[in-house]
Amino acid sequence: MRRHARELGVTAVLLAILATLALVAPAFYQTAPLRSLLAREAPTLVVACGMALVIIGRQIDISVGSQFSVCSVAAGLLAAAGWPTALAVAAAVAIGALWGAINGALVAGLGLPSIVVTLATMVTLRQGLNLARQGEFVNLPDQVQWLGLSQTAGQTLILLVAGAVLVGLAWALRSLAAGRHIYAVGSDAEAARLAGLRPRRVTFAVFLLLGALTGLAAAMNLIQSPQVQPLVGSGLELKVIAAVVIGGVAISGGRGQLWGVLAGLLLLAVISPALTHLRIEAYWEKAIQGAIILLAVVTEGLRRRAGGKGAG
Repeated sequence: MRRHARELGVTAVLLAILATLALVAPAFYQTAPLRSLLAREAPTLVVACGMALVIIGRQIDISVGSQFSVCSVAAGLLAAAGWPTALAVAAAVAIGALWGAINGALVAGLGLPSIVVTLATMVTLRQGLNLARQGEFVNLPDQVQWLGLSQTAGQTLILLVAGAVLVGLAWALRSLAAGRHIYAVGSDAEAARLAGLRPRRVTFAVFLLLGALTGLAAAMNLIQSPQVQPLVGSGLELKVIAAVVIGGVAISGGRGQLWGVLAGLLLLAVISPALTHLRIEAYWEKAIQGAIILLAVVTEGLRRRAGGKGAG
Protein backbone atom coordinates (compact mmCIF):
# COMPACT_ATOMS: atom_id res chain seq x y z
CA MET A 1 0.00 0.00 0.00
CA ARG A 2 2.80 2.42 0.94
CA ARG A 3 4.55 1.64 -2.33
CA HIS A 4 1.58 2.95 -4.31
CA ALA A 5 0.74 5.85 -1.97
CA ARG A 6 1.29 8.51 -4.67
CA GLU A 7 -0.94 6.76 -7.20
CA LEU A 8 -3.66 6.26 -4.60
CA GLY A 9 -3.37 9.86 -3.45
CA VAL A 10 -3.72 11.24 -7.00
CA THR A 11 -6.68 8.95 -7.64
CA ALA A 12 -8.33 10.12 -4.42
CA VAL A 13 -7.92 13.79 -5.40
CA LEU A 14 -9.29 13.06 -8.88
CA LEU A 15 -12.31 11.26 -7.45
CA ALA A 16 -12.92 14.12 -5.03
CA ILE A 17 -12.95 16.63 -7.89
CA LEU A 18 -15.27 14.43 -9.94
CA ALA A 19 -17.61 13.97 -6.97
CA THR A 20 -17.68 17.73 -6.41
CA LEU A 21 -18.55 18.29 -10.06
CA ALA A 22 -21.32 15.69 -9.83
CA LEU A 23 -22.89 17.69 -7.00
CA VAL A 24 -22.42 21.29 -8.11
CA ALA A 25 -22.02 20.98 -11.90
CA PRO A 26 -23.74 17.84 -13.20
CA ALA A 27 -23.62 19.31 -16.72
CA PHE A 28 -19.95 18.29 -16.76
CA TYR A 29 -21.10 14.69 -17.22
CA GLN A 30 -23.02 15.26 -20.44
CA THR A 31 -21.97 12.45 -22.75
CA ALA A 32 -20.85 14.32 -25.85
CA PRO A 33 -18.63 16.98 -24.17
CA LEU A 34 -17.12 14.41 -21.82
CA ARG A 35 -16.32 12.05 -24.71
CA SER A 36 -14.77 14.95 -26.64
CA LEU A 37 -12.60 15.84 -23.65
CA LEU A 38 -11.36 12.27 -23.31
CA ALA A 39 -10.70 12.01 -27.06
CA ARG A 40 -8.64 15.21 -26.99
CA GLU A 41 -6.55 13.86 -24.12
CA ALA A 42 -6.11 10.37 -25.60
CA PRO A 43 -3.05 11.28 -27.74
CA THR A 44 -1.42 12.86 -24.69
CA LEU A 45 -1.99 9.63 -22.75
CA VAL A 46 -0.23 7.63 -25.47
CA VAL A 47 2.82 9.93 -25.32
CA ALA A 48 2.72 9.90 -21.50
CA CYS A 49 2.88 6.10 -21.47
CA GLY A 50 6.04 6.20 -23.57
CA MET A 51 7.50 9.00 -21.45
CA ALA A 52 6.85 6.96 -18.31
CA LEU A 53 9.04 4.16 -19.67
CA VAL A 54 11.84 6.61 -20.46
CA ILE A 55 11.70 8.19 -17.00
CA ILE A 56 11.47 4.81 -15.24
CA GLY A 57 14.68 4.01 -17.14
CA ARG A 58 16.23 7.16 -15.57
CA GLN A 59 16.20 9.25 -18.74
CA ILE A 60 14.04 12.09 -20.04
CA ASP A 61 12.92 13.35 -23.44
CA ILE A 62 11.85 16.98 -23.74
CA SER A 63 11.64 16.86 -27.53
CA VAL A 64 8.30 15.01 -27.76
CA GLY A 65 6.34 18.20 -28.44
CA SER A 66 8.51 19.01 -31.45
CA GLN A 67 8.40 15.39 -32.62
CA PHE A 68 4.61 15.50 -32.33
CA SER A 69 4.47 18.64 -34.49
CA VAL A 70 6.77 17.23 -37.17
CA CYS A 71 4.91 13.91 -37.32
CA SER A 72 1.55 15.73 -37.53
CA VAL A 73 2.63 18.06 -40.33
CA ALA A 74 4.38 15.28 -42.26
CA ALA A 75 1.37 12.97 -42.05
CA GLY A 76 -0.93 15.86 -42.98
CA LEU A 77 1.14 16.72 -46.05
CA LEU A 78 1.17 13.10 -47.16
CA ALA A 79 -2.60 12.83 -46.72
CA ALA A 80 -3.08 16.10 -48.64
CA ALA A 81 -0.88 14.70 -51.41
CA GLY A 82 -3.29 11.80 -51.86
CA TRP A 83 -1.74 9.10 -49.70
CA PRO A 84 -4.25 6.70 -48.13
CA THR A 85 -4.92 7.63 -44.51
CA ALA A 86 -3.54 4.31 -43.26
CA LEU A 87 -0.20 4.97 -44.98
CA ALA A 88 -0.09 8.53 -43.63
CA VAL A 89 -0.64 7.15 -40.13
CA ALA A 90 2.10 4.55 -40.65
CA ALA A 91 4.43 7.30 -41.88
CA ALA A 92 3.77 9.35 -38.73
CA VAL A 93 4.70 6.36 -36.57
CA ALA A 94 7.82 5.67 -38.65
CA ILE A 95 8.99 9.30 -38.50
CA GLY A 96 8.45 9.37 -34.74
CA ALA A 97 10.36 6.10 -34.37
CA LEU A 98 13.21 7.54 -36.45
CA TRP A 99 13.63 10.56 -34.20
CA GLY A 100 13.31 8.36 -31.14
CA ALA A 101 16.06 6.16 -32.54
CA ILE A 102 18.28 9.20 -33.13
CA ASN A 103 17.78 10.36 -29.55
CA GLY A 104 18.37 6.84 -28.27
CA ALA A 105 21.54 6.39 -30.30
CA LEU A 106 23.00 9.65 -29.03
CA VAL A 107 22.11 8.92 -25.41
CA ALA A 108 22.81 5.19 -25.28
CA GLY A 109 25.51 4.96 -27.93
CA LEU A 110 27.55 8.06 -27.11
CA GLY A 111 26.62 8.34 -23.45
CA LEU A 112 25.40 11.93 -23.78
CA PRO A 113 22.99 13.38 -21.17
CA SER A 114 19.43 12.82 -22.35
CA ILE A 115 18.23 16.28 -21.35
CA VAL A 116 20.97 17.91 -23.49
CA VAL A 117 20.35 15.64 -26.47
CA THR A 118 16.58 16.07 -26.44
CA LEU A 119 16.86 19.82 -25.86
CA ALA A 120 18.94 20.03 -29.04
CA THR A 121 16.45 17.83 -30.88
CA MET A 122 13.54 19.93 -29.64
CA VAL A 123 15.06 23.18 -30.87
CA THR A 124 16.24 21.70 -34.18
CA LEU A 125 12.87 20.21 -35.05
CA ARG A 126 10.88 23.21 -33.90
CA GLN A 127 12.97 25.77 -35.77
CA GLY A 128 13.24 23.58 -38.85
CA LEU A 129 9.48 23.19 -38.96
CA ASN A 130 8.96 26.93 -38.48
CA LEU A 131 11.30 27.69 -41.37
CA ALA A 132 9.71 25.07 -43.61
CA ARG A 133 6.08 26.00 -42.97
CA GLN A 134 6.25 29.70 -41.98
CA GLY A 135 3.14 29.15 -39.87
CA GLU A 136 1.13 27.78 -42.80
CA PHE A 137 -1.58 25.27 -41.90
CA VAL A 138 -2.05 21.97 -43.71
CA ASN A 139 -5.59 21.48 -45.00
CA LEU A 140 -6.65 17.84 -44.83
CA PRO A 141 -8.93 15.91 -47.18
CA ASP A 142 -12.43 15.30 -45.86
CA GLN A 143 -11.93 11.54 -45.55
CA VAL A 144 -9.11 11.99 -43.04
CA GLN A 145 -11.25 13.52 -40.30
CA TRP A 146 -12.52 10.73 -38.05
CA LEU A 147 -11.26 8.29 -40.71
CA GLY A 148 -14.47 8.83 -42.62
CA LEU A 149 -16.55 7.65 -39.66
CA SER A 150 -19.04 9.63 -37.60
CA GLN A 151 -17.57 11.83 -34.87
CA THR A 152 -18.88 9.51 -32.17
CA ALA A 153 -17.39 6.43 -33.83
CA GLY A 154 -14.09 8.21 -34.49
CA GLN A 155 -13.79 9.37 -30.89
CA THR A 156 -14.61 5.89 -29.65
CA LEU A 157 -11.90 4.42 -31.87
CA ILE A 158 -9.34 6.91 -30.54
CA LEU A 159 -10.24 6.01 -26.96
CA LEU A 160 -9.93 2.31 -27.74
CA VAL A 161 -6.47 2.79 -29.26
CA ALA A 162 -5.29 4.80 -26.26
CA GLY A 163 -6.75 2.20 -23.89
CA ALA A 164 -5.03 -0.61 -25.78
CA VAL A 165 -1.66 1.18 -25.55
CA LEU A 166 -2.11 1.77 -21.82
CA VAL A 167 -3.21 -1.78 -21.02
CA GLY A 168 -0.59 -3.37 -23.28
CA LEU A 169 2.33 -1.40 -21.87
CA ALA A 170 1.13 -1.77 -18.28
CA TRP A 171 0.96 -5.53 -18.78
CA ALA A 172 4.39 -5.60 -20.43
CA LEU A 173 5.97 -3.64 -17.57
CA ARG A 174 4.48 -6.02 -15.04
CA SER A 175 4.74 -9.37 -16.82
CA LEU A 176 7.55 -9.34 -19.39
CA ALA A 177 11.28 -9.54 -18.83
CA ALA A 178 11.71 -6.41 -20.94
CA GLY A 179 9.58 -4.45 -18.48
CA ARG A 180 11.60 -5.68 -15.52
CA HIS A 181 14.78 -4.72 -17.36
CA ILE A 182 13.59 -1.10 -17.59
CA TYR A 183 13.01 -0.99 -13.83
CA ALA A 184 16.39 -2.59 -13.19
CA VAL A 185 18.28 -0.14 -15.40
CA GLY A 186 16.42 2.80 -13.89
CA SER A 187 17.19 1.66 -10.36
CA ASP A 188 20.90 1.03 -10.91
CA ALA A 189 22.35 0.74 -14.41
CA GLU A 190 25.70 -0.61 -13.20
CA ALA A 191 24.07 -3.29 -11.06
CA ALA A 192 21.87 -4.22 -14.01
CA ARG A 193 24.96 -4.55 -16.22
CA LEU A 194 26.68 -6.77 -13.69
CA ALA A 195 23.54 -8.91 -13.58
CA GLY A 196 23.89 -9.57 -17.31
CA LEU A 197 21.55 -6.89 -18.71
CA ARG A 198 22.49 -4.40 -21.40
CA PRO A 199 21.53 -0.93 -20.12
CA ARG A 200 22.42 0.83 -23.36
CA ARG A 201 20.16 -1.45 -25.35
CA VAL A 202 17.32 -0.85 -22.88
CA THR A 203 17.85 2.92 -23.07
CA PHE A 204 17.83 2.88 -26.87
CA ALA A 205 14.65 0.77 -26.88
CA VAL A 206 12.65 3.10 -24.61
CA PHE A 207 13.58 6.16 -26.70
CA LEU A 208 12.65 4.32 -29.89
CA LEU A 209 9.31 3.25 -28.42
CA LEU A 210 8.55 6.76 -27.16
CA GLY A 211 9.22 8.15 -30.64
CA ALA A 212 6.91 5.60 -32.26
CA LEU A 213 4.17 6.33 -29.70
CA THR A 214 4.56 10.06 -30.30
CA GLY A 215 4.03 9.45 -34.01
CA LEU A 216 0.95 7.36 -33.25
CA ALA A 217 -0.38 10.09 -30.97
CA ALA A 218 0.18 12.66 -33.71
CA ALA A 219 -1.90 10.54 -36.09
CA MET A 220 -4.63 10.19 -33.44
CA ASN A 221 -4.71 13.96 -33.09
CA LEU A 222 -4.56 14.47 -36.86
CA ILE A 223 -7.88 12.80 -37.52
CA GLN A 224 -9.70 15.03 -35.03
CA SER A 225 -9.31 18.25 -37.03
CA PRO A 226 -9.71 19.41 -40.64
CA GLN A 227 -6.36 21.22 -40.43
CA VAL A 228 -2.90 20.76 -38.97
CA GLN A 229 -1.11 23.74 -37.47
CA PRO A 230 2.70 23.66 -37.19
CA LEU A 231 2.60 24.52 -33.46
CA VAL A 232 0.20 21.70 -32.62
CA GLY A 233 2.66 20.02 -30.22
CA SER A 234 3.77 23.17 -28.41
CA GLY A 235 3.90 22.57 -24.66
CA LEU A 236 3.11 18.87 -24.96
CA GLU A 237 6.38 17.83 -23.32
CA LEU A 238 5.58 19.78 -20.15
CA LYS A 239 2.09 18.34 -19.85
CA VAL A 240 3.30 14.80 -20.45
CA ILE A 241 6.17 14.99 -17.96
CA ALA A 242 3.85 16.60 -15.41
CA ALA A 243 1.30 13.79 -15.78
CA VAL A 244 4.02 11.17 -15.40
CA VAL A 245 5.53 12.76 -12.29
CA ILE A 246 2.17 13.51 -10.68
CA GLY A 247 1.12 9.93 -11.41
CA GLY A 248 3.85 8.52 -9.18
CA VAL A 249 6.72 7.77 -11.57
CA ALA A 250 9.94 8.64 -9.76
CA ILE A 251 11.87 11.29 -11.68
CA SER A 252 15.03 9.56 -10.42
CA GLY A 253 13.98 6.35 -12.21
CA GLY A 254 13.25 2.79 -11.22
CA ARG A 255 9.70 3.20 -9.91
CA GLY A 256 6.21 3.92 -11.20
CA GLN A 257 3.05 2.47 -12.75
CA LEU A 258 1.15 3.48 -15.85
CA TRP A 259 -2.18 3.47 -13.99
CA GLY A 260 -0.85 6.35 -11.93
CA VAL A 261 0.07 8.17 -15.14
CA LEU A 262 -3.54 7.84 -16.31
CA ALA A 263 -4.78 9.30 -13.02
CA GLY A 264 -2.24 12.13 -13.23
CA LEU A 265 -3.25 13.05 -16.76
CA LEU A 266 -6.95 12.96 -15.96
CA LEU A 267 -6.34 15.16 -12.93
CA LEU A 268 -4.62 17.76 -15.12
CA ALA A 269 -7.29 17.41 -17.81
CA VAL A 270 -10.31 18.04 -15.56
CA ILE A 271 -8.93 21.20 -13.96
CA SER A 272 -9.86 23.51 -16.84
CA PRO A 273 -13.45 22.27 -17.35
CA ALA A 274 -13.92 22.08 -13.58
CA LEU A 275 -12.98 25.75 -13.23
CA THR A 276 -15.34 26.63 -16.07
CA HIS A 277 -18.27 24.79 -14.52
CA LEU A 278 -17.51 26.19 -11.08
CA ARG A 279 -17.31 29.74 -12.55
CA ILE A 280 -13.74 30.25 -11.36
CA GLU A 281 -11.40 32.45 -13.42
CA ALA A 282 -9.46 30.41 -16.00
CA TYR A 283 -6.12 31.95 -15.06
CA TRP A 284 -6.14 29.81 -11.91
CA GLU A 285 -5.62 26.70 -14.06
CA LYS A 286 -1.85 27.08 -14.50
CA ALA A 287 -1.42 28.04 -10.86
CA ILE A 288 -3.29 24.93 -9.70
CA GLN A 289 -1.38 22.70 -12.11
CA GLY A 290 1.90 24.17 -10.93
CA ALA A 291 0.97 23.62 -7.29
CA ILE A 292 0.07 19.99 -7.99
CA ILE A 293 3.36 19.40 -9.80
CA LEU A 294 5.35 21.07 -7.02
CA LEU A 295 3.55 18.96 -4.41
CA ALA A 296 4.35 15.79 -6.36
CA VAL A 297 8.05 16.68 -6.66
CA VAL A 298 8.32 17.64 -2.99
CA THR A 299 6.59 14.43 -1.97
CA GLU A 300 9.04 12.41 -4.05
CA GLY A 301 11.96 14.27 -2.50
CA LEU A 302 10.70 13.63 1.02
CA ARG A 303 10.13 9.95 0.19
CA ARG A 304 13.69 9.57 -1.11
CA ARG A 305 15.10 11.40 1.92
CA ALA A 306 13.15 9.19 4.31
CA GLY A 307 14.31 6.11 2.39
CA GLY A 308 17.92 7.26 2.64
CA LYS A 309 17.66 7.79 6.38
CA GLY A 310 16.03 4.40 6.77
CA ALA A 311 18.86 2.78 4.87
CA GLY A 312 21.39 4.57 7.06
